[in-house]
Amino acid sequence: MSDRFRVSGLLARQLEEQNLSLVAVLRRAGLPAGFFQQERIFVTTEELFSLWRAVGDISRDPGIGLKLGTESRVERYDPAAIAALHSQSFLDAVRRMARYKQLTCPEQIRITPGNGESAVEFTFLLAREAEPAVLVDLCLSWILTIGRSGTGYPIIPLRLELTRAAAHRDTLEEHYRCRAKFRAGRNALIFRTSDLERPFVTHNAELLAMLGPQLDAELNARRARQTISDQAKAALKGLLAGHRPSIHDVAQQLNLSSRTLQRRLTERGMTFQRLLEEARRELACHYLAQSELELNEAAYLLGYEDPNSFFRAFHHWEGTSPGNWRKSHQPLKDEQPTSEGKGAPFITLDRPAQAV
Repeated sequence: MSDRFRVSGLLARQLEEQNLSLVAVLRRAGLPAGFFQQERIFVTTEELFSLWRAVGDISRDPGIGLKLGTESRVERYDPAAIAALHSQSFLDAVRRMARYKQLTCPEQIRITPGNGESAVEFTFLLAREAEPAVLVDLCLSWILTIGRSGTGYPIIPLRLELTRAAAHRDTLEEHYRCRAKFRAGRNALIFRTSDLERPFVTHNAELLAMLGPQLDAELNARRARQTISDQAKAALKGLLAGHRPSIHDVAQQLNLSSRTLQRRLTERGMTFQRLLEEARRELACHYLAQSELELNEAAYLLGYEDPNSFFRAFHHWEGTSPGNWRKSHQPLKDEQPTSEGKGAPFITLDRPAQAV
């Protein structure tokens, strides 16, 4: 899987509009002075996180990610965002964004339904550290902006879930108009399923008929450059959310038969079980490094029936326990007061709008 994120050339203007010094941001992020002068800007996950941490540090505005995520000028949208805005419904828009996100970066948008509600979350597949808060705020705010703009209705999420420690609760709850849950197992907005099913007043079938085939062709060309193992592992990571996917589940995601998928994996000297273990190992390290998930919750998300099975597998992979691995891979956090008034540790985190 390629670790390349495409950064929008418009980002420099957006940051300047927020009165941020580009020179200061780039210096803080450790990026070259000519970063924004490139014709096409690509960064790794690590560089992307550094960029958005720098935005948060230089801005010192706890709502900077929310502001960047509410971009409403369609002329600043990329083709995938335009396709999303002109979809049939909010759910159709999120699915399109999830599908075309694969064109620009190793990141997934997941939709998890259940009991009259659906969670929409972003996952950085190659992250080895906590996602910057500004970046998380931008992504989730962007999803809500698309939903409200497309439906013409003031959609209010049921709740906001964030992996970070409690901070700036008032700012977040005022923006999303719902309660925020901190130290959660994911960064997600939870919507009423009925709100996701709302039709878009901005639906434009003719425009989609022009954009859709072009984006699909680009996506198919990208997939053709990937090995079947890469494609299957990416599908597995999207399906691993509380259950153990079968080869049939993965084959469906790739529009293949189970027999064809098995044969193509065998031709490359790969087994489905080995691929599943690799996906679990990579996700396990991601969960432990970037969130405050309880270990039994991580075991559940990785499809293990009991925590002990996860502990044994993790020790086999990394030579240590999940708890010890987490301690050695998470940076120390300075004690700073939070808006909760409890002195919980808080780190400024970040992310872009329209930049990925």
